[in-house]
Amino acid sequence: MQQYDMDIKKVLKGIAEMIGEKISALEWVSQKRDPFQVLISTIISSRTKDEVTRRASEKLFSVYKNAYELSQANESKIEELIKPAGFYRVKAKRIKGVAQLIVKNFNGKVPNNIDDLLKLPSVGRKTANCVLVYGFGESAIPVDTHVHRIANRLGLVESKTPEETEHQLRERVEKKYWIHINELFVKFGQRICKPIKPKCDICKLKSACKWYEINKKIKSNIQI
Repeated sequence: MQQYDMDIKKVLKGIAEMIGEKISALEWVSQKRDPFQVLISTIISSRTKDEVTRRASEKLFSVYKNAYELSQANESKIEELIKPAGFYRVKAKRIKGVAQLIVKNFNGKVPNNIDDLLKLPSVGRKTANCVLVYGFGESAIPVDTHVHRIANRLGLVESKTPEETEHQLRERVEKKYWIHINELFVKFGQRICKPIKPKCDICKLKSACKWYEINKKIKSNIQI
């Protein structure tokens, strides 16, 4: 664990230095420390760019402040407010359904444990963990495609699914670092360690990157 501890500190520090201080949509909404707004913003964020998620969330929460208000909202009005988020009609229906269940089963308060969060419709492990991290400030590891890809590229895990990645990171990374992984890895994945044509030439982690080492050898062999 000690060696892994040193590795993850190096990784997080290196990423923080590369990405700077630009605030993401979830980081912005988490500043209010409102678990309900974090939950709804996470639902909106699926297949939607950060800047669109932020605008849609701002518009929605300017009208509906909490689960009680949103549970009684007109779906067409929700659609209007969160548009142009991807699949906004489907998301509007889900958002109202989640709000209704939170009112009915949890007295209008978002639960702060993953088991209860997973009982909500449209809430998987990534969304539940986002609520824990950004809504409650608790240690968890939300794993999206960026976190999954980067953790495997760096050799922190060897996994085929985001759920496997979360499990392995929880085993191998000391808990005090969990809360930082999603925000840093997502920004890193959006700007530098992209799915296609990652910017390895400017990456400070390539000397310790498993993916870079393998692909550097492949390119070297092709050139020969």
